[in-house]
Amino acid sequence: MQTSRARRGSLGVAVAATGLLATLLTAGPAAASPDPGDLVPGAGARQSAGAAGGEDRELAPGEIPGQDEIVHSRNIKHLANIPSTDPTRINSDLAFQGRYAYAGNYTGFTIYDIGDPKAPKTVTEVLCPGGQNDVSVQGDLLFLSTDSSRSDDSCNSVSQPATEKSSWEGIRIFDIKDKKNPKYIKSVETACGSHTHTLVPGGRDIYLYVSSYSPNDAFPDCKPPHDGISIVKVPKKDPTRAAVVAFPVLFPDGGNPGAPTNPGVSKTTGCHDITVLPSENLAAGACMGDGILFDISKPEEPRVIDRVQDNVNFSFWHSATFNERVNKVVFTDELGGGGGATCNEATGPDRGADGIYEITGRGDQRKLVFKSYFKIPRHQADTENCVAHNGSLVPVGGGRDIMVQAWYQGGISVWDFTDSTRPKEIAYFERGPLTTDALGLGGSWSAYYYNGHIYSNDIVKGLDVLRLDDWRTDSAKWVRLDRLNTQTQPEYH
Repeated sequence: MQTSRARRGSLGVAVAATGLLATLLTAGPAAASPDPGDLVPGAGARQSAGAAGGEDRELAPGEIPGQDEIVHSRNIKHLANIPSTDPTRINSDLAFQGRYAYAGNYTGFTIYDIGDPKAPKTVTEVLCPGGQNDVSVQGDLLFLSTDSSRSDDSCNSVSQPATEKSSWEGIRIFDIKDKKNPKYIKSVETACGSHTHTLVPGGRDIYLYVSSYSPNDAFPDCKPPHDGISIVKVPKKDPTRAAVVAFPVLFPDGGNPGAPTNPGVSKTTGCHDITVLPSENLAAGACMGDGILFDISKPEEPRVIDRVQDNVNFSFWHSATFNERVNKVVFTDELGGGGGATCNEATGPDRGADGIYEITGRGDQRKLVFKSYFKIPRHQADTENCVAHNGSLVPVGGGRDIMVQAWYQGGISVWDFTDSTRPKEIAYFERGPLTTDALGLGGSWSAYYYNGHIYSNDIVKGLDVLRLDDWRTDSAKWVRLDRLNTQTQPEYH
């Protein structure tokens, strides 16, 4: 979230942060990125999570649904919603293990029992403030990213300026063996905090690739240059010995210089998010002004294979997803930092979109080759923050490439990119604008496919569960996983 440590940039949307959001973020960045931290959850967040009209209505071409109205394509059914207990908090990323979903939010995280997707239940809510609180799980361990300057590493900490040497931000580790009573067991401070992290499984150890950025000479623990990632090693037998073991520099030349050389493009000062494919010892990084492909065969020594830029239509490289055959990467562009109304006719179909890249060649000769853009075809209101955000593959196999993706107030999109040059939306679910008089914050932060259902963590509405019924995706219902950290992409088939 680009509510900055001292004020690292702006979203281009002058909306004041108030209430709980201001309490959490005033002295530090809710996260070091341009996610929608400058916006207040929309007034619609205090309304019912259900539809204002009928739940089975499809959109007419060019239509924008009514305020808070649920609409969706015929091949999607909305099964359940668990509303947020606090409509002023921001919900963030999701992880899954067994019958449980773990949902991060800016005040901590929530554990849901999703054994019955039609009737999910809240197991416990853990209070541990700090943006973004992106989450991943493995075994009895849960990892939480903190990218806001805190007075200390405890869950009772308060915001404190990053200019203070005593300020803390980084990784928090919880023991979740008892789902009703998780225990905080360890913290690891990382340079510039932890905006996101990616779990890299190993034999005796777990590695975390920690993404953070936007250094400042005034920040004792986040000074420039900051052209790499922190790598945290977590011994499985004694996770309390977790520590930073490396800081590989991914951009020895400094990366994309951004403006004024490349107007409208973010300067690269670290990475926003990384997706690893452990089965292939491969990773894709979305790093502000650059997209990279790198080798992780030596987890403590990742090695860049190829790097690409798009200085025409991409503003902020946000996240990455491999296809199942590992010959494509989808990169997302977070134009406007997630706080802008960028899914309208004025912005157009190429800016704030996904970029589809094919991987050519072998080994160290692999290259990322751009093929096309994808953006939801449903125009959103000028009061709706909307841009490409977190998603995952729908594991259909058979050589087809289908993905589900969150678009904030643009809702949830299921789209087919089997033909890299002609991607198309095949299903959608969305709510109408939270507000009709001012730009507000809301919508789906993360939308992931897990064991036959789509789960969405809506920024203000809470957990949504959807069922997708389509001949093109039916084969995915037979794929069962015991765990899903989406940025640790599994080998589905």
